Amino acid sequence: MLKKNLLSIAVVTAAMSLAACNDTETVTEPVVEPEVTTEVETEPMVEAEPMADAEPITDPDMDTEIVATQNITELAADNEDLSILVAALQAADLDQTLASEGQFTVFAPTNDAFAKLLDNLGITQDELLADKALLTDVLTYHVVPDTVVKAADIPYGTDIATVNGKSFMISEDNVITAANGGTANIAATDIMATNGVVHVIDAVLLPE
Repeated sequence: MLKKNLLSIAVVTAAMSLAACNDTETVTEPVVEPEVTTEVETEPMVEAEPMADAEPITDPDMDTEIVATQNITELAADNEDLSILVAALQAADLDQTLASEGQFTVFAPTNDAFAKLLDNLGITQDELLADKALLTDVLTYHVVPDTVVKAADIPYGTDIATVNGKSFMISEDNVITAANGGTANIAATDIMATNGVVHVIDAVLLPE
């Protein structure tokens, strides 16, 4: 009988202990991590700098004023194709004239043009340069005095008076007919100088 009482007491005690445990057991809620918003810093947009304006391209056919910095003699001296002309001007003492203040229109023969002349005359360059009277007569026939005649202002089909005293004529296809009947083509025009303008030609003009 005592054993049964003790067993009953033990069972009751165990049951009470279990109930107490159940009453004090804490149920933990699962921990929910807060959402972390990660802000990505973005570089501010930088507006592209506008491209620098390109240098304007001047159309040679446009009527654009060109500022000259050299006189006629200096222009010729800087052009390798006019070296014989420069030597001839110096030999005839005309280089200083075309370097002076004034208004001149010069039809400048190239080195090839002088080479043709030397061949036709049967003389050397040195012989030509030594003949000052001939040089003066020929070179002054290539200069129109006291005026600047640009390509657009050429009086086609009209006699054009020169420093030499004789005239030549220019056709609309830019061919010059000299007093002796010879011809020359205008190869380049409107090379502006501080004291006039230069037109390049492919033959030497002869007044006689």
